[in-house]
Amino acid sequence: MKEGAGFDMAKYLDPKADVTFKKVFGEHKNLVISLLNALLPLDDGKQVESIEYLPPEIVPDNPDKKNSIVDVRCEETGGRTFIVEMQLNWTTAFKERVLFNAAKAYVRQIDRSEEYKLLQPVYSLNLVNTTFEPDTDNCYHYYSMVHHLDTKKKIDGLHLVFVELPKFKPQSFAEKKMAVLWLRFLTEIDEKTRTAPQELLDNPEVSKALEIVEESAYSAAEMAAYEGYWDAVRREATFVGELDDARAELAEERKKLDAAKAERDAAKAELEKLRQDKLNTARKMKDKGFAVADIADLTGLTADEIARLSPPLGLESAPRSLS
Repeated sequence: MKEGAGFDMAKYLDPKADVTFKKVFGEHKNLVISLLNALLPLDDGKQVESIEYLPPEIVPDNPDKKNSIVDVRCEETGGRTFIVEMQLNWTTAFKERVLFNAAKAYVRQIDRSEEYKLLQPVYSLNLVNTTFEPDTDNCYHYYSMVHHLDTKKKIDGLHLVFVELPKFKPQSFAEKKMAVLWLRFLTEIDEKTRTAPQELLDNPEVSKALEIVEESAYSAAEMAAYEGYWDAVRREATFVGELDDARAELAEERKKLDAAKAERDAAKAELEKLRQDKLNTARKMKDKGFAVADIADLTGLTADEIARLSPPLGLESAPRSLS
């Protein structure tokens, strides 16, 4: 164990960390190809065979626009683009960011002089270490552009996949051996692992990935970056938690304010109804010739309010007295 690494007798490092994840899938083409083929919804005969890594930073055409940095970005020899992201803390904006990055990668394929038919699909694979779809036990979420009535009709442009790692169960991918192995690698291997499961060691690709995340393979600088990453993740989780708490408190206060406003509106409506009832009563009494003093006494309206009611006093017969 290296001095200052902070993980006493650790055999493996967590592959979900930024440093390790990029080292496994951002530096070894055969491993990211295996991961893509295992987890992406690719049709038969359209498996990924070869890729070239692209810069992880997606620079926009317009210098005033925002740059995007992803974990792994690569392009197939045939033209398809693949983006792979490992997300530790879920935020409400993450889906929008994924769509934004995929769309940006899509339009970056051609310039104004080329034809739209040359555009190739973009696949975005997002591994999330947080549960964000609480209403379903399914951990795999695939979004594509389909006809809302006939799902067989598709526009083959953007394909977004999200995997909720905490929900993963091997039986969910019973017929996809490599999907199970890669998801087990991501969910079962961390600093507490002393002996990797034999099923992972027996697979050449996953076994290679295990070698890459062995703590002994990392320099002191890489270990410092690894520790710094987890510190940042903890700070972000704390911030997100505090932000969620603040939002919950704000929502509760808003509910209270809405309830108070509803009560005020109801009380105001009731008072207005009572006032209209008094005005209607006063108008009827006035139409029948009752004296203003008697109307005021009975309804609580002022003489001025009664005087403004139609018809004006004096156009009827002489006022009647209640006595």
